[in-house]
Amino acid sequence: MSRPEETLPPDLFYNDRESRKYTTSSRIQNVQSAMAHRALELLQLDSPSFIMDIGCGSGLSGEILSSVSPVDGGPHTWVGMDISASMLDIALQKDVEGDLLLGDIGQGIPFRAGSFDAAVSISAIQWLCNADSSEVNPQGRLTRFFNGLYASLRRGGRAVCQFYPKNDAQRSLISSAAIKAGFGAGILEDGPGTKNSKLYLVLTAGGGEGQGDITSVVKSIRDVDVHDERRKFRIVGKKGDRRSNKAEIIRKKEQMEKRGKITKATSRYTGRSRRRVIF
Repeated sequence: MSRPEETLPPDLFYNDRESRKYTTSSRIQNVQSAMAHRALELLQLDSPSFIMDIGCGSGLSGEILSSVSPVDGGPHTWVGMDISASMLDIALQKDVEGDLLLGDIGQGIPFRAGSFDAAVSISAIQWLCNADSSEVNPQGRLTRFFNGLYASLRRGGRAVCQFYPKNDAQRSLISSAAIKAGFGAGILEDGPGTKNSKLYLVLTAGGGEGQGDITSVVKSIRDVDVHDERRKFRIVGKKGDRRSNKAEIIRKKEQMEKRGKITKATSRYTGRSRRRVIF
């Protein structure tokens, strides 16, 4: 059985017919509800928050965000973004409480920096890994998405993205793009080794407690398997001096540019040790 993202782009796959079928299926509603509650649990929000619902579809996850009781830290305010006009039309017909935006997350997240306290995404980001034509670059789409997501979250904000990777290569492609964007990131797997296995990419935007260490996000949850891939991207220069490494300097400059700061242009001399000249 072929995966939906391998047949058509999401804006074409989720036409009026598929959108109605997705929204009215009791099985899909139950699975979506369970994953949305799990993602909300991993966000660990203890007060009403402003949340972005990425790939919000017809608002199934958003309705859960709106229904959180004050005792559990809610209700939350949310903005949903989706590429399918048909899905958003159903959300409008249901009169969901969140605001809705039609847009392609692979082109970036068009919100002001630091707008959101948190973000959630259910079964959406794996669509970014598929190229519908030779002009589409999955890695570029993932980079634009995670860069925009990082910028739109307040420092210390969290995001939880449930996704279905096709294979380990796709799983690594997604997690590495998040890490390169500046996130503290790790993958949590529910039901490993079973057909009902679910993967959650847990992200922190830094600046908060633990400085982006996602292990604090799940410290109170038992029987989970956290796969932290940040170690693969720790680049150390000569004699352990990270500052002497050109790649590390370029990475830091890119992070500064994302925050709107002006940096010097990269050249062949970047990262090269300079001889001291005494006059």
